[in-house]
Amino acid sequence: MRHNRTVMVAANWKMNLKVGEASRFMHRLEEKIAIRQNVECVLAPNFLALQPISVNLDRRKFRLASQDGFYNDFGAYTGEVSMAMLHDIVHYSIIGHSDRRHKFNESDDVLAKKVQAAIRNDIIPILCVGETLQERLANETHHVLHRQLSSDTLNITSREMSVMVIAYEPVWAIGTGKTPTPEEAQEAMAFIRKQIKDLHGDRAAKYARILYGGSVKPDNARTFMELKDCDGVLVGGASLDSDQFASIHNTAYKIAQMKDL
Repeated sequence: MRHNRTVMVAANWKMNLKVGEASRFMHRLEEKIAIRQNVECVLAPNFLALQPISVNLDRRKFRLASQDGFYNDFGAYTGEVSMAMLHDIVHYSIIGHSDRRHKFNESDDVLAKKVQAAIRNDIIPILCVGETLQERLANETHHVLHRQLSSDTLNITSREMSVMVIAYEPVWAIGTGKTPTPEEAQEAMAFIRKQIKDLHGDRAAKYARILYGGSVKPDNARTFMELKDCDGVLVGGASLDSDQFASIHNTAYKIAQMKDL
């Protein structure tokens, strides 16, 4: 019996697809993806494409996420887009993706503010956590995950934590074609769920969803989604191919049916 954790398939398009391209791609996805009550399909276009896509989106099939969002609601922050501005457009916001942590040097303090800002504006965070290759080789995976989770969910209530989504993305697997073994992925996600329990209590650990991300493709998606503590996948490169993403979505539907039994 599932714990009411709806399987999620989320597409992070990153800095790809201009506005017209993104709209055309969304329409291709609409043709290939069926309405599935037990699978939540989330699209994360770039900021420019978010608003026009939101107007034409089939909300029976898709929900929208931003790829980021600033932590202050308004003010003199030239170039930023706040969670308050995203409130009417998105249901989710990706926070702390390794691109943001490592290419833009976003600290845990900044990410904690972003998580709080998202929740304050009724946006559900998809918080990304994960270790680098050097950290894994140094057996620091648990230390890194504990630090990120405890710091980034600071001042979050148990109820707020219970609706959050945590994406485990080993940095060394993103865009490299390398993936952890199923045993390594399950061990990390089980540790994440234990940390949620220790930090926020039993209810949060029971209901918070944990995704796997990092070189997810049609041929390995099932392997990860079948894992006990995995509630779906965050897809990068393969989400830019409508056939591949539709295939992953179909796999998620089959997994969801199995986990509902």
